[in-house]
Formats: sequence, C-alpha cells, structure tokens
Amino acid sequence: MSAADEKKGLGNTAFAAKNYDEAIKYYTEAIVLDKKNHVYFSNRSASYAGKKKWESAAIDAKECIKLNPSFIKGYYRLATAQVELGELDGAIATLKQGLNLDADNDQLSRLFRIAKAKKASVSKKSSSLSSSSSSSLLPSSGNQQGNVDSSLAKEIYDLQDQLRSTAREYNIVNANISKAEKEKKMNDITKMELEKLPKRSECKVYRGIGKMFMLSSQNDINDYLDQSIQDDEKKVKDLTQKREYLERRMKSQQQNIIELTKTPSAE
Repeated sequence: MSAADEKKGLGNTAFAAKNYDEAIKYYTEAIVLDKKNHVYFSNRSASYAGKKKWESAAIDAKECIKLNPSFIKGYYRLATAQVELGELDGAIATLKQGLNLDADNDQLSRLFRIAKAKKASVSKKSSSLSSSSSSSLLPSSGNQQGNVDSSLAKEIYDLQDQLRSTAREYNIVNANISKAEKEKKMNDITKMELEKLPKRSECKVYRGIGKMFMLSSQNDINDYLDQSIQDDEKKVKDLTQKREYLERRMKSQQQNIIELTKTPSAE
C-alpha cells in the first residue's frame, strides 16, 4: 500500500466516525503525495460537505471530475454542493452530465428531481413577488403559478407512473417464482414416485411431451427430471434476485416521490 493510500485509509476511518476535520487533514496529506488521484478529492469533498463547507466541497468535486470525468460520485458531490449553494441551474447541468454517463443512477436521479423542484419553488416565489410588486399596474393572473404547479405535478405523475410499472413487473416476477416453485415440487414428487418402482420393473413408463405421452426408460425420465429440477432451481434463484432488485427500485422510487412532494413546502 502506498503512503498516499495509507493516509486515505486514515481519512476513511475518521470520516466514518464523523470526525470531518481529521478526515480533511488526512485526505489533504494524501493529495500532497498524489495530486492525480480523483478519489482523494472526492473524499475530501464529502468531508467538507459533512461540515457544510459547500464552496470547498464544490471546488474539490470539480477537481475530481477534471481528473476522472467518468467518476459518477464526482458529479453527485458537485451537484449536492451546488444545490446547497443555491446554484440550481449549475446543479441541474452537472446532474445531466452525470446521468448521461449513468442514466439509471438512483442518487443522481433523486437529486435531479430535488434540484428541479427547488428551482420550480424558487420560480414560484419570484413570480409571486413580481406579481405582488406590480399588482397596482397589471391585472392579477395565476398563469405563472399554474405553470409551476403543473411542472411539479408532471414530475410527481411521471414518478408515480414509474412506480406503478415497477409494481406490475414485481407482481409478474412473484407469479413466475410461484409457478417455478410448483413445477419443481411436482418434478420432485414425480422423481420420488419413480424411485419407488423396481429397478428392473416391466412397468411401462411414459413421459409427457405437450399433449402427448412418449414411452421412455426409467433412466431417461430420471435424467429428464434431474435436469428439470436444476432448471427450476436456477429459475427460482434468478427470479428471486430480480424480485430483490425490484423491491429496492420501488423503495427508491417511493423515496423520490416523498422527497419531491416535500421539497416545495420546505423552502
């Protein structure tokens, strides 16, 4: 391990303990030893963010992106600082760059919606103030506020639509898991019953193929059942992993909706 990585390790330990000053010290020492490592700047940016020193966090995040334009965390660090600094247009532009690299990144997508919601809220307030100051000269109008509310409503509707789509896919996967488990159980029972037959039995054994039945040897049917059981086990395993992924995606989408609906009233 290099001396710079040792400093980074010490910084990570301090950061995990929320000792941000110490973490900044160690990451700075790592940077002195290796100015080309983008991770050191990313970690120091996160430490500055922990202290709410958003300008310093933004500077380090920009350097991180400069050193490695494909490092997604750099865009998230920078956009987070820009949002906190009120640089919403800059944050949205940064997030678009990050999403161009990883369109399915949940952190970037969530922050993108928050930044847009904050911008809409700011626009709504500005519109309200402008309307108030000129009310003696111009007739009142709710068009601008309506446009802002409509934009937010569309964002929420799109998220809800994505959530419904994920929920439908989740239900289909659940049904396919149940189907695969039943098929495996039936094959297990069939194999158990087949094993009860005498090995050299003259009993005729048939294997179902679609709507037909084909005379087969016990060994052939055993081999077929073994392969079917393995296929069913793999199918259940793959579908279970997909179900877990969909569960995580639904939770993320639900959280995005909560964040988006809360943002305007929190301003």
